[in-house]
Amino acid sequence: MGNNGVEERLLALEENNSSGLKSRIWRESKLVWRTAFPTILARVTGYGLIVVTQSFLGHVNDVDLAAYALVQSIFLRFVNGILLGMSSATETLCGQAFGAGHNHMMGIYLQRSWIVDGVTATILVPIFVFATPILKLIGQDEEIAEASELISLWWIPYVYSFVFGLTIQMFLQSQLKNMIIGWLSAISLVLHLFLSWLFVIKLGLGVDGAMGSLNISAWFMVIGEFVYIFGGWCQDSWKGFSKAAFADILPVVKLSLSSGVMLCLELWYNSILVLLAGYLKDATVAISAFSICLNVSALQFMVCLGFLAASCVRVSNELGRGNAEAVKFSIKVITATSTILGVIFFVLCLAFGRQLSYLFTSSEEVAESVSNLSVFLAFSLLLNSIQTVLTGVTIGAGFQGVVAYINLGSYYVIGIPVGCLLGYVADLGIKGLWIGLLSGVVIQTLILAYFVWRTDWDEQVDKASKRMKQWLLKPAEDSENGD
Repeated sequence: MGNNGVEERLLALEENNSSGLKSRIWRESKLVWRTAFPTILARVTGYGLIVVTQSFLGHVNDVDLAAYALVQSIFLRFVNGILLGMSSATETLCGQAFGAGHNHMMGIYLQRSWIVDGVTATILVPIFVFATPILKLIGQDEEIAEASELISLWWIPYVYSFVFGLTIQMFLQSQLKNMIIGWLSAISLVLHLFLSWLFVIKLGLGVDGAMGSLNISAWFMVIGEFVYIFGGWCQDSWKGFSKAAFADILPVVKLSLSSGVMLCLELWYNSILVLLAGYLKDATVAISAFSICLNVSALQFMVCLGFLAASCVRVSNELGRGNAEAVKFSIKVITATSTILGVIFFVLCLAFGRQLSYLFTSSEEVAESVSNLSVFLAFSLLLNSIQTVLTGVTIGAGFQGVVAYINLGSYYVIGIPVGCLLGYVADLGIKGLWIGLLSGVVIQTLILAYFVWRTDWDEQVDKASKRMKQWLLKPAEDSENGD
């Protein structure tokens, strides 16, 4: 009887531990999806604006499609990478401030990011102004380069929408108020579909109609976010415009620049491969096919960015609260969840690879080229689901500078040279370029996984606490409002 009693108590203890673990996973999953789902909705519908525009242009003519793909894949990705990366500094600082209970500092961090990102966007505008001469200088197809002139100018107002849209999204999601972003994004996508149909199909405005619709829809979302913040739905974190936004701005610039370089290296990596595709035989088909695959990958990447945001928010919030164990548990749950979704995307891509191409083009030649890349695309989708979570963890902890070096080595020392060798020397064409892309992502994912595994999270809690104390302003100092 005695032995049976001990065994029963041990079994009961195991059941309680199992129940406790299930309860923790369930609670953590709810916190993850509270951030991830609205962010996924916002990212997918936000990127959907670009995809819808490409789809409408693709049914006008192949040259406009290739020109749009070239400018969007090279110049817009470059600028978007910098501004998205710099905006992630807002996510790090606001997330840790929210976790530490310093809500009044979040509005200050947001305004500082507007200043830094606004200046950066203005510096980058000449890239679009001189897009055609740049494309000709690097030897791109003459007809495609000429067609890109009008398209590139239309991107300028769209880029300025990033300055406010991206930073406000980081600001809201760090305090778990990002459902409004998802709704605004969904409405803007519906608006864009209607306006694109009206301007391009019914009125026959071509490039002007498609790009005009894109800008109207993008700024509709930004204006909606302003209304939400200024309308009183962020009373604890937004205290009005303040002169304090200009104080201690250099540390924010430093963190923003390292963040910008980190994501720029990642997004520019794909852009360089599109550029290299322009030197292959039959450049119009190569660029169109490669760009379509990248857009499918990027669309799935928007889903993964939801988990990037969730991992960043959870890590930064728990570091701000000083809970290292919660950080480690959250990383495990988010990584497992995102990987499961990655496997689902992997299977779907293998099953419907060719059919995807017809959403973007009517050309059988382009569709066949896309079909040949579907296996490689499937592996890209799987890797996206893992490396984005690891990147989000590093952003939440403020490791953007370290990740910038990892991206530089993985992509530019390994990925691009491998792609060039296979694409040109081995004469594998766009298949070789995509294998090079995959090799860089594999190396990056392995290094990030090792880095996150080796991180001392108790030490990171101390560093986060010191950073918050160093930049903390008293609420009274934040009450001096500007105009």
